[in-house]
Amino acid sequence: MLEVKKYGAIDIGSNAIRLLVSNVIIAEDKEPQFKKSSLVRVPIRLGADAFVKGVISDENIARMIDAIEAFKLLMSVHKVERYKACATSAMREAINGKEVAEKILLKTGVKIDIIGGKEEAAIISSTDLNQLIEGDNSYLYVDVGGGSTEFTIFSGGKIVTSKSFKIGTVRLLNNKKSVNKEMFAHVEKWIKKNTKDLKRLSLIGSGGNINKLFKMSGRTEGKPISFIYLNAQYQFLKQMTFDERVSELSLNPDRADVIIPATKIYLSAMKWSGARKIYVPKIGLADGIIKSLFFNKL
Repeated sequence: MLEVKKYGAIDIGSNAIRLLVSNVIIAEDKEPQFKKSSLVRVPIRLGADAFVKGVISDENIARMIDAIEAFKLLMSVHKVERYKACATSAMREAINGKEVAEKILLKTGVKIDIIGGKEEAAIISSTDLNQLIEGDNSYLYVDVGGGSTEFTIFSGGKIVTSKSFKIGTVRLLNNKKSVNKEMFAHVEKWIKKNTKDLKRLSLIGSGGNINKLFKMSGRTEGKPISFIYLNAQYQFLKQMTFDERVSELSLNPDRADVIIPATKIYLSAMKWSGARKIYVPKIGLADGIIKSLFFNKL
């Protein structure tokens, strides 16, 4: 007998807030299948508040409340039976992050969990990577967000180590060059130390920017992007103005600026780990939340 359950995940990031609604298809003697039913993205850039001023502004608090109310209505229409809302680096670094979460709970009835970098990495790692990480090959999983990037190393089908760094796209746009240089140096040291003995290593990339780059590449789903292609795309994007990226490439305004630092992070990770290709499965924090909800890990 076939059973279909509906779950929801609200991902409150530094560059945008997302609602993912997924169908979980349960069939006898089969592994549960997770199928995306709806994905809604709202460009509320909390990182521009948190990483520059240290607080979430009143304007963005009001926008968040409106977004969460809208998400509640959408989940009701979809008949979502369980959902979870998680906030990442912007909310955890903002001085008023907890206060904002309490205000949203009071206004909307939605409880927001402000999760740490390690917990974020663990939730992301719980996504369905089995098809990629099986076998003897090694992988560096890189999830680039607006405020932080989570790195997880897989080898022999198991997690070797993981770490979260405060090196995200919105943060890089707002930091001084000297600060960014220092942050990249820390990441370089960690990647080189933890990948030096691993052979045949490839990257696995997740996040809105790498998904967009993959779509722009025209590659077939499941096929990797090469380092050479990604570097060429990086040089091409850098030569364009912000307005050209919006008008000629049809990038959303809140994507047209952050795609540059995001590509730099992926390229740097490939260079320091010796990876020559990057796989781009369509997974992220919201997918991890759905899966963790189903298996009662959240």
